[in-house]
Order: sequence, then structure tokens, then C-alpha cells
Amino acid sequence: MNKILKIIDMANNVKEYVVEAQDIAKHCLPGQFIILRVNEEGERVPFTICDYDREQGTLTLLIQEVGYSTHKMFELKEGDSVHDIVGPLGNPTDLDEYENVMLVGGGIGCAVIYPQAKLRKAKGLKSEAILGARTKDLLFAEEGFIENCENVYIATDDGSKGTKGFVTTVLQNLLDEGKKIDCVLVVGPMIMMKNVCEVTRPYGIKTIVSMNTIMVDGTGMCGGCRLSVGGQTKYACVDGPEFDGHLVNFDEAMARSKFFKEHEDKCRLRG
Repeated sequence: MNKILKIIDMANNVKEYVVEAQDIAKHCLPGQFIILRVNEEGERVPFTICDYDREQGTLTLLIQEVGYSTHKMFELKEGDSVHDIVGPLGNPTDLDEYENVMLVGGGIGCAVIYPQAKLRKAKGLKSEAILGARTKDLLFAEEGFIENCENVYIATDDGSKGTKGFVTTVLQNLLDEGKKIDCVLVVGPMIMMKNVCEVTRPYGIKTIVSMNTIMVDGTGMCGGCRLSVGGQTKYACVDGPEFDGHLVNFDEAMARSKFFKEHEDKCRLRG
């Protein structure tokens, strides 16, 4: 059992959870994830580690209510416990070879790129960030990015803060202005990551995406998280979760992500 120490409401359907997980906190690195079960009968759901405290032995998870299991998670209170957490899983992010790194996050995808901003700052490496959300109230960790990045650019769909438009709008404007970028790490909805890759492709900019695919065991045994990368079958849990975005078959991945939507809807109706 893993105790929930803190819950912060970030938006209408987004909450930040700080949970006890001492062994995982000792070893996890930016880019890795955990698999959580809310209760004994619950499904195994992957969540990216958006922050960790090795001394306190805690993990920070940003969770959006999108299905049955996250709905059950939202019913828990501070002091309650989830049944179990397994991790760290997946391969950590390594951007040390790149000098001019642009971190791009959409919605709660910002939670995935935030640890990388902190790590690069701690190593004396520079990074910049583009943060996108539907509206300013849905922006995640803006102050933290400002503290750890050289420049932070904001894009909101409704224009309530920063550039009115998408992260691709900001990225394209920066490239048009001659901004030197060696590598882009982009995390968010698949369609957003796909569009960012299309912006960077003509420039030959290395573009890394984090694939949040359907996942069960997290060890490569079930094959549920498979996707096509460069014409080869890869597994997000053991080969990823990060891949060269210019090689990912996003259309296939987006189609697979909808396989259990009808089942999810039925589960939520049953409560």
C-alpha cells in the first residue's frame, strides 16, 4: 500500500498527487514512469513520474480524470492509500549531448518535461520551454519552468495567456526568427506531438516524443503497448517510452489508443 500524502486540485479534472514510494524515489530518473493500481481489483495504469524527492521518499504524479480507473483515483482523499505502485519503469531521458534543447509540453504533458528542466539546470545545462494549454488555468508548473529554463514561451488556445494558438505556432515562429534548436522533447496529446514533428522535420531537428500507449504489465510481455517506429514493432514500456518522433507511426498509434473507449464508457456508467 502507498499512502497519499497530498492532493492538489490543478484544474476541473486534473489533480496532483504526492505519494509515498521510497524505493522508487531512490532510483527513478526523468522520463521514467510507474504503474499504479487504485485497489486490489483495479487495472494497471501507467503514469509518468513528474517529480520525486529522494530524501522524503515521495513521487509526484499529475493525473487527469479520463477513464474508470482515474475516476476511482479521484475518489481517494489525503491519507488514503493506493493498492500498489510498481517502478521505476521505462528508459530515462538523456539529453546531455544536446546544447540547445527546447522542451515542449501540451496540457499535463508538461508534467513529463518538467523533471528534465530541473535536471538540466542542476547539471549546469540550459533549456527553453514552450508550454501549451486550452486556457491559462490549465498551465502546469509555469513558475517552476521559469526558475529552471532560460526562456519560457506560452501558448493558449483561447489567447488567455501568451500566444493565441498552439505550441506549433510558437515553435514555428521561433524557427522563422532563426532560433537555434538542436533537440526538441515534446510530450502531450498524440496529435500535438505529431504536428510538432511535422514542424521540425524540414529542419532536421532531433525530435523526441513520449508515447503514452495502452499498457498492462509494463515489462514487454503483453504487447499491449506496441507501436510502429521506423517500420519496426517497438514496445513503449521497455523500448521507450521515448522515441524518435520522426519515425513514429502516429496514425496507427492514435487508432490503437481508441480500442477500449467503449469499454471505458460502460465502466464509468456502472460507477
